[in-house]
Amino acid sequence: MLDRSRPYSRSSGNLRPAAGDASTAHYWLMRRDLAPAFDDPDWPGAVRHVALTAQNASAVHQLLVLGREHGGGRVADYATWLHAFETDPEFDQALCFVLEDAQGVVAVAQCWTSAFIRNLVVHPRAHRQGVGLALLSQAFAAFRQRGEGHVDLKVMESNQGARRLYERAGMQYIQRHELEPR
Repeated sequence: MLDRSRPYSRSSGNLRPAAGDASTAHYWLMRRDLAPAFDDPDWPGAVRHVALTAQNASAVHQLLVLGREHGGGRVADYATWLHAFETDPEFDQALCFVLEDAQGVVAVAQCWTSAFIRNLVVHPRAHRQGVGLALLSQAFAAFRQRGEGHVDLKVMESNQGARRLYERAGMQYIQRHELEPR
């Protein structure tokens, strides 16, 4: 349900939340226009892009669960999550971007076929190294190649670190929503 307690409209031209906005009861829909040119991903250090496979799927899921604990969102149990790649038309293994370093899975962006970034998690050992920005660039490039005009995601208003990352990646605030009770 859209929270109408604060007026946000396209006519204002500035939907960016105030610096102190960090409600745990709200999230933002953000969008990145894919029409402007952007750089290809630049993988930092010893990080490399790998495919989602049966061998790394458990580690990918564990990282998604870690991200949920620190940044919000939802991740199904392992069996349900893995099965969705075979049964849910929104799930596509080619849109699950996995990064590894010498210690294993270090970052993942799971995207839906509807040009939506469902989850993006960077392991704490790789924070502030450009991994998240490179991963977003990979997702943007994939959706641009698929002919999409933009990519969306949702971010908890209280997740200030993620919001800063998405802003640096050129994402814009579109709409503020109130969380629905579970």
